[in-house]
Amino acid sequence: MWILYALGSAFFAGVTSILAKVGVKDVDSHVATAIRTIIVLIFSWIMVFIIGSQSTILNIDGKTFLFLILSGLSTGASWLCYFKALQLGDVNKVVPIDKSSTILTMILAFIFLNEKITINMVIGMMGIAIGTYLMIQKKEGVEKVVKGKAWLIYALLSALFASLTSILGKVGIENVESNLGTAIRTIVVLIMAWIIVFATKKQGDIKKVDKNSLIFLILSGIATGASWLCYYKALQDGLASIVVPIDKLSILVTVLFAYIFLKEKLSKKSLLGLILIVVGTLLLLIKV
Repeated sequence: MWILYALGSAFFAGVTSILAKVGVKDVDSHVATAIRTIIVLIFSWIMVFIIGSQSTILNIDGKTFLFLILSGLSTGASWLCYFKALQLGDVNKVVPIDKSSTILTMILAFIFLNEKITINMVIGMMGIAIGTYLMIQKKEGVEKVVKGKAWLIYALLSALFASLTSILGKVGIENVESNLGTAIRTIVVLIMAWIIVFATKKQGDIKKVDKNSLIFLILSGIATGASWLCYYKALQDGLASIVVPIDKLSILVTVLFAYIFLKEKLSKKSLLGLILIVVGTLLLLIKV
């Protein structure tokens, strides 16, 4: 079942990227993140009460709480960087970099969680790295104005914090019902997001969010909540080194939807990169 949860996480994560791209188009990325997090928080706590795990919150020890908070902080940092990158760059370039966090996650899982790394997994990681490089190259014959290389820096930081989130989350939910763990982490993300909104004095921009953007941000929040619930349930029951790669297959959903709804096309080089990322990801699932 945890593999099905991981696949569900991948699908909803892929949908999230497209909805968020549309939602942050004309909205400050910090404000957009803060608004989306409210939706995720509501969604996650509804699931907690449906499952009935709210009473077990008193049984969570200090160490687990600490890792849930640290995981939430990493998630918040990753989100803020990710949606800033989405605002500045193409979905088809930002998402592959974010998904490359798989490599760092597996290395950290090997070091801190004692999860085994095999030869085929090393080859898979190399495929992901090369594929990511190919996908972020400029499209042939297309000149697109992007604000410098800022999107690349934000995308790389997003990948770094996403890796830390997976490892900290794995430790933090070992003795916690996964929906409750997700809900607690989301509180941390929400607080962090709104602190940054007020610190950057962007609270006035909330009134400027138009109805269209708000709808897409809400839908994006719902998709994120669904992805998270599936992801952390899979992470709780399965191996981080398998769950994370499956989750990263969301890039296929993202690229497909980006082509259909955002008219973002892949060059031959980018298509080759995508194939390498998918093949590399599938190789990570072979444990022999």
